[in-house]
Amino acid sequence: MQLLPRSLREVDQIRVERALAELRSGRLVLIESSATCALAIGVEHLNRPRCAELDEIATEQARLVLSPARLRSLGLDREQAGTVPLPVVDWTRIKCLALAVESRIDGPVSAAAAVDDEALELTRLALMLPAALVIPVPVPCNLTAAVVRTSGAAIRAFRTSRLRGVAIVGRARVPLDGARDAEFVVFRGGEGLGDQIAIIIGQPDLAKPIAVRLHSACLTGDLFGSLRCDCGDQLRDSVRRMAENDGGILLYLDQEGRGNGIANKIRAYRIQSQGYDTYEADEALGFEPDGRRFDFAAEMLRQLGVRRVRIITNNPGKTSALRNAGLEVVSEERILGRLTAENARYLASKRERAGHVIDLDLPALLAARD
Repeated sequence: MQLLPRSLREVDQIRVERALAELRSGRLVLIESSATCALAIGVEHLNRPRCAELDEIATEQARLVLSPARLRSLGLDREQAGTVPLPVVDWTRIKCLALAVESRIDGPVSAAAAVDDEALELTRLALMLPAALVIPVPVPCNLTAAVVRTSGAAIRAFRTSRLRGVAIVGRARVPLDGARDAEFVVFRGGEGLGDQIAIIIGQPDLAKPIAVRLHSACLTGDLFGSLRCDCGDQLRDSVRRMAENDGGILLYLDQEGRGNGIANKIRAYRIQSQGYDTYEADEALGFEPDGRRFDFAAEMLRQLGVRRVRIITNNPGKTSALRNAGLEVVSEERILGRLTAENARYLASKRERAGHVIDLDLPALLAARD
């Protein structure tokens, strides 16, 4: 009986998965390499008592690691992560530098070391705010076995291993309103912390280009009909369009909030209510304009026998991703949802700042809204 992991790569992946669970639970994890060892914890789990506890073990060596987007929000022109030294693990200062929307940098910022970048990558993989407290420890590290350990190399390789390992784990027919001939195919792997779903509408002819939509999960729009976006409309209209024509495949991807997760999406909504657009809000939280990858979506399609696609999207990045992953994109079809006073600025931001092809009279609606 095979009881142990089959390869060192699998062992590394297990260690990163355990580290992610610890980080999301608010506990320290140890990141180690041959030259460095450091404890890391996500800033969003810190508070005044926790900082006082960590200050006792930091011995004036702690540092705050901030993403390039957060540094730009603080007033610095940065494309790489940076660190702020913390002689004292002071919650008030950390909160100001990592979380306050209107804050500005208050001291020198050093280039991030490899272990700092790895700590940030862990927070992103855990769908947490991209800001971490890092505390160097001596090498070799003799910490208690209760602290979960992982290597920097394993963290850097984790996304690729997840993408490489995407596989079908279940499928069944599920009749839908407006598309009674539908099959759900569940994949494990790819991005996010859940599963990916392919919804096959009708009986698409795999010898021809297949209508395909890559749809990132949007709980607020898809399920609850949020007026802040057009996601729910795009989802249902794509399924209807496929059902009324020659069928197609909708990939429902675990990429809430452009890959940042539902918690960070709601945090961004709160910032938007203060007058920021969707991309400015994400930058204030430390995120780049779009954290998603779509290469694993191409692998899902390949496993379903698809080689040529007619992509339904307004986002040229999705088209490029499928082409770069080796699929033939023969055409692009636009999909537009309702234009409302609540989503006009969101759609305008996507068009002007991210290059989405949205042919609507947004200025007129924005003017009417204001």
